[in-house]
Amino acid sequence: MSTNDIGFKAALEEAKQGALEKGVPIGACLVSKEGKILGRGHNMRMQKDSPTLHAEMSALENAGRLPASAYAGSTMYTTLSPCDMCTGACILYKVSRVVLGENNTFVGAEELLRSKGIEVINLKDAECEALMKTFIENQPGDWNEDIGEE
Repeated sequence: MSTNDIGFKAALEEAKQGALEKGVPIGACLVSKEGKILGRGHNMRMQKDSPTLHAEMSALENAGRLPASAYAGSTMYTTLSPCDMCTGACILYKVSRVVLGENNTFVGAEELLRSKGIEVINLKDAECEALMKTFIENQPGDWNEDIGEE
């Protein structure tokens, strides 16, 4: 499975949907080791007044309740470097690889993922970066809230 497959495309589609909804434009997609999409979603904190519904959490929620074996060997595609909370979820469910669109606008807990044996791949995608830069410039207060800053 390549790093630029259906999982990343789905995550980017989700990020664009979040932008259309005037939310934080971050998308994610969880893909099984067999290449099947288990769940996909986008950041819904603003849309649902949720303190925890980041894109990765949304993808996991939309995957539904799965046995632990479903996560073994899976890949979490996300358009932005995952925060501590989303990193924790990837660790908890033993996701094997995290493919991120970019980390120029935000660097999450990539080193923690690596320390737990999770492969981290940064695609350095310009479209993901542009989505985030536009959002951060236009809605700095919402962005700071999303990452737990004042």
